[in-house]
Amino acid sequence: MERNHSRPASRFAVAMAEAQHRQALAGYWPQVNVKAGVLRMDEAPNFVFPATTMYIPAQSVSIPGGTATVTIPANAFGPGFPPAAIQMPVSFPGQTVNTKAQAFPIPEQNIKLLNPTTGSVEANFTWLLLDGGTRRGYREQALGGLDAARADSHRTDLELSDSVIRIYYGAVLARQIRKLGDDTLARMEATLHVTETLYKEGSGTVTKADFLDNEVMVDTVRSIVAPLEKNEMSAEAALAYTIGLSWTSSVEPSDEEVPYQAYGGNLDALVSTAYEFNPDWKKVEAGLRVFEGERLTAVSGHYPKLALTGDLHRWWNSYNGGASTIENRAGWTVGAGIEIPVFDGYLTGAKVAEARAKINKLKEEKLMLREGIGLEIRDLFLGLAASEKTYQASFDAMKAARDDRDLTTRAYESGLVATERVIRVQLQEALVSAGYYKAVYEHRALQSSIDLLVGKEIQGAFNLAH
Repeated sequence: MERNHSRPASRFAVAMAEAQHRQALAGYWPQVNVKAGVLRMDEAPNFVFPATTMYIPAQSVSIPGGTATVTIPANAFGPGFPPAAIQMPVSFPGQTVNTKAQAFPIPEQNIKLLNPTTGSVEANFTWLLLDGGTRRGYREQALGGLDAARADSHRTDLELSDSVIRIYYGAVLARQIRKLGDDTLARMEATLHVTETLYKEGSGTVTKADFLDNEVMVDTVRSIVAPLEKNEMSAEAALAYTIGLSWTSSVEPSDEEVPYQAYGGNLDALVSTAYEFNPDWKKVEAGLRVFEGERLTAVSGHYPKLALTGDLHRWWNSYNGGASTIENRAGWTVGAGIEIPVFDGYLTGAKVAEARAKINKLKEEKLMLREGIGLEIRDLFLGLAASEKTYQASFDAMKAARDDRDLTTRAYESGLVATERVIRVQLQEALVSAGYYKAVYEHRALQSSIDLLVGKEIQGAFNLAH
């Protein structure tokens, strides 16, 4: 669990899914952006007011008559007259002033707006208040993806546990088979020595043909035993690789034999547990959550969307005229916008139909998976029951083969049985013992397969890790 590289890879997949979930949640928060910069133009921007002509039509202006008070200063008409300032009324008659139509030409005017260099800071604010369920749909899709990643991570842990168990006890089995081969070869070599002695020094019950047959069989067994050590070393190297060690490493199991333990599980309980912890079952449920989120997102296309927006800006320019005024240099805006779908060519309806079809398809696949899991567990459970019977039968056969070999060997040394029989019982013991070791290993491997399928073997450690 610490060294195997497949486990960190699955953990990173979970981290990716968690990050995607956080991305979906970001849609519920206001979005605020700040931009700042300096703009340099090659020339100062301008505005050209084109040449034009102002026309004034002919007019008649009527001035009504009236009386006005006029102040005459002292000495206005000569020394001493009047001697002091006086006010006197003056009457004037009404009159009419007539003007002709006139045209005044206005020449083209080039108006400078800004200096070439402008600095600015701008902050934008957007908050989606109403989306018709879009964000909720994305959130459900992200959560479904997270559940699927966690199920994959759980499967990686289960497969790693199953691989270590199988390869570990496979290495133990390889050692047992190698030791069985060595013991069988040693016994047959001893038998060959006895055969040679009886042939050369005995009473004639053992012939040269018996000796040669025994010798051929010993050499044959020796050729069979030779690669068994290589198999043992390969199994130990595979175990080291599985737990994440270097390819040059080997791990020697501490067990001398594969332990046998009767399985006490109940078929109905195993199937019920599988529906709770099996990674494939969890992934299907996660897939339904993803498709439901996709449906919510598609349905949101029927509903209006409402957002609150805002803008704050400030810019600097050394020119004090044109567009560079105090009112234009700084300001803010606040607004609210609404988007109402009217007609989209039935696109939204098609998306909703597609999402519903995906949900229904996966539900049907879930039913098939339910039956498949139950059938697979039942098959393994029946195989386990058969394996227990095979174990007992092979154990009894091995015990009988050992007794037969011991009795026949002693009888052969006394010249009471033929050479062919002693060779046969020795080979028979080796084959029966190998069958027993294999039956014990397969029983343990079946238990590991059930634990892998049920998904609960390391559930406790998995919960602690989270």
